[in-house]
Amino acid sequence: MVRPPLTPEERLRGEQLGHILRHARGERSIVEVAAAAGMSAETLRKIETGRIATPAFFTIASLADVLGVSLDHLAVRSTPTPT
Repeated sequence: MVRPPLTPEERLRGEQLGHILRHARGERSIVEVAAAAGMSAETLRKIETGRIATPAFFTIASLADVLGVSLDHLAVRSTPTPT
């Protein structure tokens, strides 16, 4: 199955999500947080940089739990404001 290309809005939302998660991680190492969330450090790095712009729900739910961030907060903060 071939995924359709991401829209500019989806890419922006992915970048915003990554920024929020990176900020929430703070001084903790990427390896520590990724292991606690059950993923590789490379996957977390790709999410934080926006290279994985549409991560799976359960991936984000796991990260939110490890980072102590609510899913509501992530949803509101990573939704671009209409222009």
